[in-house]
Amino acid sequence: MLSNSNFGSVPSTSSQRMAQARKLIAERAPDLEIDGEMHGDAALSEAVRKAAFPGTTLSGEANLLTMPNVEAANITYNLLKMVSGEGVTVGPLLLGAAKPVQSLRRLRRCGGLL
Repeated sequence: MLSNSNFGSVPSTSSQRMAQARKLIAERAPDLEIDGEMHGDAALSEAVRKAAFPGTTLSGEANLLTMPNVEAANITYNLLKMVSGEGVTVGPLLLGAAKPVQSLRRLRRCGGLL
């Protein structure tokens, strides 16, 4: 659960919403290993995360990053596409869902949204 806050360090509306989302997920699926709200470096580095929050329940690095809003997700997606994929993307891929899932993506044609 990514945020501008590390485990309550910045009590903004966005960070509180991410903390509440983590709480709801933990209540509904207690077997999932989930933690946050946290910075991106804390999500990807167990050492950074433990330094910020020694009581973290997440082990290793996160394998799913949940963004606080679509703008943050789109920025991250495009940055990662360029630094790690030479501008090429594959997916989205979703495996193991117990129920049907729909992934909505923006389509572009001639610079405008379809």
